[in-house]
Amino acid sequence: MRYRDAKLKVFTGNSNPALVREVVEHVGVELGRSRVTRFSDGEIQVKIEESVRGCDVFVVQSTSAPINENLMELLIMVDALKRASAKRINVVVPYYGYARQDRKARPREPITAKLVANLIETAGAHRVIAMDLHAGQIQGFFDIPVDHLLAQPILASYFQDKGLKDVVVVSPDMGGVTRARGMAQRLGASIAIIDKRRPEPNVAEVMNIIGDIDGKTAVMIDDIIDTAGTITQGAKALLERGAKEVYACCTHAVLSGPAMERLRESEIREVVVTNTIPLKESPALDKLVVLSVAPLIGDAIIRVHEDLSVSTLFNT
Repeated sequence: MRYRDAKLKVFTGNSNPALVREVVEHVGVELGRSRVTRFSDGEIQVKIEESVRGCDVFVVQSTSAPINENLMELLIMVDALKRASAKRINVVVPYYGYARQDRKARPREPITAKLVANLIETAGAHRVIAMDLHAGQIQGFFDIPVDHLLAQPILASYFQDKGLKDVVVVSPDMGGVTRARGMAQRLGASIAIIDKRRPEPNVAEVMNIIGDIDGKTAVMIDDIIDTAGTITQGAKALLERGAKEVYACCTHAVLSGPAMERLRESEIREVVVTNTIPLKESPALDKLVVLSVAPLIGDAIIRVHEDLSVSTLFNT
């Protein structure tokens, strides 16, 4: 069904075309015509190939790998739309790259998540729509409105439909307790926490488990699965301490380096993720389940365009 307002337009770069095709189909608009090319030295050029004067434009672009390429595509496209006299430019970032650099963990470190926010604003964005930011405080890095979408209802609905019994929702670290509590409330389950120490980046050591998991079906939830060390070691610890079976879920499946092999060799029953990041290797892992966030993003786009509440999409 066609959307009734021709002033709503959706554009994208090259980061996640499959997701954006689903989004525009859900919204009921044609994907905006644009061309992204590169000069011989690697410079990115974006050309908007239709009029956007006076339009409410949404640019859907995950800043996933290759992160710097996709980020520059986004910034240049926003600049092109601004110079083409778009009335409002809304940046939709299903996956916000550099989100894990949200604070100074050690002396003389940058806060790159804030730098990226500055760049998006300076390029000309009027609003940002993000999904499951690594740290909710990143919303405060912007001086423009930010709508923070949550994939948790989508993940919870999947597990509800499976009809799992005696479920405990497990946070893989202390920082994810709020996320785990929200999922537990939706599933009517208790929660447990894995207390771990990380001696160096991408290396996690499980220390102990807080909460009752004996004989229960554990559902581990995180925002990102990167190298899968945290998830697979956590699953091993849960099973060793009496969990009946383990499922894992996350919003952003980065799955870098040894992640696929670790997940394949683990005793995790299913790994449930969303399509905020394109999964080129997904057929190689039978236990990987991919859920689409396109309807949620599409509904958010319509609600922002029509000046309606966005929070009602996930406050149920």
